[in-house]
Amino acid sequence: MKILVCGGAGYIGSKMVPILMEHGYKIDVIDLLWYGNFLPEGIKVIKKDLFDCQREDFEGYDQVIFLAGLSNDPMAEYNPAKNFIYNAALPSYLAFKAKEAGVKRFIYASSCSVYGYTIDKLYNEESPATCAYPYGISKLQGEKGVLQLQDEKFSAISLRQGTVCGYSPRMRLDLVVNAMFKTAMKDLKIIINNPSIWRPILDIRDTVSAFLRAVQANHSINGVFNITSGNFTVGQIGDMVKFEIESLTDKKIAIEIKNIKDFRNYKVSIEKAKKYLGFQPEYTIQDTVLDLYNHNDNFKDYNKENYYNIKIFKKLDIQS
Repeated sequence: MKILVCGGAGYIGSKMVPILMEHGYKIDVIDLLWYGNFLPEGIKVIKKDLFDCQREDFEGYDQVIFLAGLSNDPMAEYNPAKNFIYNAALPSYLAFKAKEAGVKRFIYASSCSVYGYTIDKLYNEESPATCAYPYGISKLQGEKGVLQLQDEKFSAISLRQGTVCGYSPRMRLDLVVNAMFKTAMKDLKIIINNPSIWRPILDIRDTVSAFLRAVQANHSINGVFNITSGNFTVGQIGDMVKFEIESLTDKKIAIEIKNIKDFRNYKVSIEKAKKYLGFQPEYTIQDTVLDLYNHNDNFKDYNKENYYNIKIFKKLDIQS
């Protein structure tokens, strides 16, 4: 099977693409390489604006995976216009062109951010998506644009991911577990903005597993699937990161709680992904922290701009 990964040189793609190749898939990548190229040698990487792609760019591929777009709330809030262009219009356009070229399946990387703010409810894929902020709105729009194209010849799957965390060759330190790991190692402190807020956390290795299950799913499988390793309050996450770092380093880690109001609060069910995709998460937050610790030498320059998507995005935006 031949797969095209759009945005495949980023944080998730740099971890995913080698695993897909290990499973025998032929993988090509299209990416603007905003953050560089950390993929293994031998992988065909085309540096190209995805909006310049035409039907012929998708011919010969069985499946397309969309990992591109803006990746978090800070980027979306910094430039809402580009957020809606890259997260809503772009995947819809690419899915249209992919279908036109005879691609059999399009897999869209969506986000649990679409759920917005919920209280004491475990949300499934039928629950209302009520996010009122640019990032979540745009991810929902992109999802709808892709799913609208689904028919008997074109399978469309949207994976609503929890907050992805863990080590990748293209590292990020602007994700909750990764950020806590950084400050614990650098400052012997973990900062918690609001301990009561719920977040679905997704180890990057479980992320890769979810996409692999989607690739391998029967062609009749379509629709939206929540993907997470587990649901936790931010306070719980901080305590687990603190305990694991203290165990690994024999150093005392302080907790600083700020009680900043947050309008994003959600926890999700993954029963549908388990039933239809065969997705089964394997990794705990402790596993994520251990993996970060074991790879720490690869990213211990914690202030490097490349580890923070908003810093690179602002620089590119100023230059454009």
